This record gives sequence, C-alpha cells and structure tokens, in this order.
Amino acid sequence: MRTEPVRSRRLDLLPLRVAHAAEMAAVLSDPALHTYIGGRPSTPEALRLRYEHLVAGSPDPSVSWCNWVLREREESRFVGTVQATVTGAAAEIAWVVGTPWQGRGYASEAARALVDLLRRRSVRTVVAHIHPGHLASAAVARAAGLAPTGEEQDGEVRWRLDLPG
Repeated sequence: MRTEPVRSRRLDLLPLRVAHAAEMAAVLSDPALHTYIGGRPSTPEALRLRYEHLVAGSPDPSVSWCNWVLREREESRFVGTVQATVTGAAAEIAWVVGTPWQGRGYASEAARALVDLLRRRSVRTVVAHIHPGHLASAAVARAAGLAPTGEEQDGEVRWRLDLPG
C-alpha cells in the first residue's frame, strides 16, 4: 500500500516527508505525550533521522509503512501524526496529536479518515494497541470503530475492527 494524501473535514493527512521533522519536533515536544508510550520528545535532528528511516519504507516488501502528518487547514499548521503498518489485509494503526491541539477531535477525525482509507484499500482487520490508562486514546479508537479485545500485549490492550470483505 502506498501513502497518499487524505482529506477529512478539517484536516489534510499529508504523506510524511523528512522535511516535516523540524516543525513536527515542536508539535511533539511535550514530555506528557510520552506518558503512555515511553521515551521522551525527539530533537529535530533525531526526528529527521527517524523520518528518513520511515520514509525509506519497510525492508520487508510484504509490509507497508504508511505515515502521515496532520495539517489543520484553517490555521495551516501541523497538529500531529497517524500511521498504519499494513501487512496483507491487516493494518496496525496509531496516532498522536500535540498537546495544544488535544481535545478538539483531531485524533478521532484522523483515525476515522485512516480507517476509511484502509477499507478502500482492501484492509479487513484494523488493530491498535492502547495503554489501559490512556482514556483519550481509547476514545479515539472507539470513534474509529475499534473495540477492545481483552487481549494484552506488552501491557497494552489490543483493540480491533473487522471490516466487511
């Protein structure tokens, strides 16, 4: 699967580019974003190196790494990211919205747009892994149609959506 631009009501999901690293380092600079996922904010240089790796794509030709930055159209500024790792008819998705833009529905809007794109690309199973204490992320998963499975992996709850075939 190739990463392509996606448009939702208020957001443009733009395929990730290395040139996005400097602005995205500022968007993702709040240490609180790492409460449930670990780590700490990246410097612009570290994020540039990470984006180079992601843009190069998976070394496994059967796996597609699809990454987008979220650009809020009204103010024309980046507010977060979404991603999908697609293997065959299955995709694992994730999202993050910078602290100043949380609580505005951007993550839910982007996750729904991503699931809609995956549906159109013949993905049949969508999965996300969410820390059990991360209520906001659980709400995003629910808004995108996923439901908790009761399964855990590395301390996170597996959420799943089966799409009609």
